[in-house]
Parts: sequence; C-alpha cells; structure tokens
Amino acid sequence: MSLGDDGYGGGQGGYGDDSHMTRTRLPEGEVDPYAPTRRGGGRSGRGGRPSNRNLVAVVGVVVLLIAAIAFANRGGDSGGDAPSGTDGRRPGGSPTAPTGVKPVDGKTGGIASGFAHSEQGAQSAAANFAVALVSADILKPDRRHAIVPQIFVADKVPELQSKLDNAYSKDFLAKLGLNEKGESAKGMTYVSRTVPVGTKATEYSEAASSVEVWCTGAFGTAGTSSTNPVANDWFTMTIKLRWADGDWKAESFSQKDGPAPVNSDRMASNADEIAKAVEQYGGFTYAR
Repeated sequence: MSLGDDGYGGGQGGYGDDSHMTRTRLPEGEVDPYAPTRRGGGRSGRGGRPSNRNLVAVVGVVVLLIAAIAFANRGGDSGGDAPSGTDGRRPGGSPTAPTGVKPVDGKTGGIASGFAHSEQGAQSAAANFAVALVSADILKPDRRHAIVPQIFVADKVPELQSKLDNAYSKDFLAKLGLNEKGESAKGMTYVSRTVPVGTKATEYSEAASSVEVWCTGAFGTAGTSSTNPVANDWFTMTIKLRWADGDWKAESFSQKDGPAPVNSDRMASNADEIAKAVEQYGGFTYAR
C-alpha cells in the first residue's frame, strides 16, 4: 500500500499537496485533533462513501449469515457421507427417524412376515402382531383360526386357539353388539383399530425375544343405537417371540393398561363419520 492510500499522503484524502510537509503517524485508534476534514470520506448515509472499517464490518456480517444458513441447511440433508451411528442414524438423529435394515419382506394372509433376524426385526414383528391380535378380525372365528397359525409358533397354536375361542364366546360377542360370527347388526359397524406408538425389547437373543408394544386405538360399535360407542384406549402388550422356521413367531402375549395421556377436549365425531373412516382408511405394516 502506498502512503497516499492510508489517508496521510498527498492527493485526495491527504492533509495537503506539499510534498515537503512533515507527516506524523499516531498510534492506532487515536485521531489527530488538528487534521482537516477528509474530502469525500463522510459516513454512509450522509452523502459520502462508507469508511473502510464499516465496509469490513458489513462484509463480516454477510459472511457470518451465509455460514449460518449453510450450517442450518446441512442439518436437513438426508444424504451425504457424514458418519453414522451403529444403528444407521447420524449421531444425534431423531429417535423417530427410520432405522436399520428393511423390516419385512412380505405378507402372509394380510399379516407381515419375513422379519429380519435381529432385535429390530423382533420389534417389528411384535408391533405387527399386536395390530392383528387386537383387530376386529380376531373376533371372527373363521378369521381367528387363520390368524393364529400365522402369528404363533406351531407348538403353541392349539393351546392359544382354544383359549381365544373361549375368551371370545357368544356371550362376550353379544356384549359388544356382535353375533356369534363376530358380525355387527345391520346399520352398525364394529371398530377395533390398534396403532403401535413405540416398541422396546426387554430381552433379546438370536433364539428368543420379549418385546413391549405401547399402543393406542379406537374400539367400540359405531351406530345411532349403539350401547358400546367407539372410544379411545391406551395399553401396552408384552409379546414373547421365538425364532422359528426362518421368521419371528409369537409364543405368548399379555396386556396391561397405559401409559395414557390426558384426554383432550376435542369434540367427538358422530357414529357415521367413524364408520366411514374405518371403511375408507386402511392399516399399515409397522416397523421399528
């Protein structure tokens, strides 16, 4: 940089044009009280050019903003080669993000099958079994006799089939407004939809596993004359699993209430809306 560039030399911005003038450099930050006002060097907004120091400050702010935007956008990038954790998630990733291997290869009779031989596969199996075991179909004898062999290990099928047949007796079905075939009366729709909220493997080995499935759902009979209106419920199912014939199968299951959140003050839908929703919206295959 020439002496004329720092504001002390001759020409525009200098003290004068006399080349024999004695020049004194002051310590940085101090101002010569006797120096004349610079020409054309007023502050921005007063008709002059911005000073070098202001310009540097503006450029610095812009660079920081660009860096902040780039960092924020990086957080939403689903690709890239950032290091991953052992469960397939980026470090610090959301626990609700999809994880691990593909959970299921297909379905048998409408129920998911072909689960991965892993802890995640066991949790996926338990979630899907919970949906089937608390469905409207399980109350229908014909469907129940098809569902149980698909879910349970072969040596447990006869015992569990008998227990479920006794539990869902004609008298029990009548209390729900259903006939002995598990069908609702004309103009009525029985609803039993289960939604897994989360799963937790409490025990795991390659041969066996125990998984808790936290669930919510809608249960009851939709209809203008129903004495068992559709209501919401929260419960936890514990399903014991065994690896058999190349897939996870259930050995037993149990159920307990909760954990349940506080009920909201949302207005309940009428019976017709609930019945149409059950007919129009299908279910899902669940995975961990």
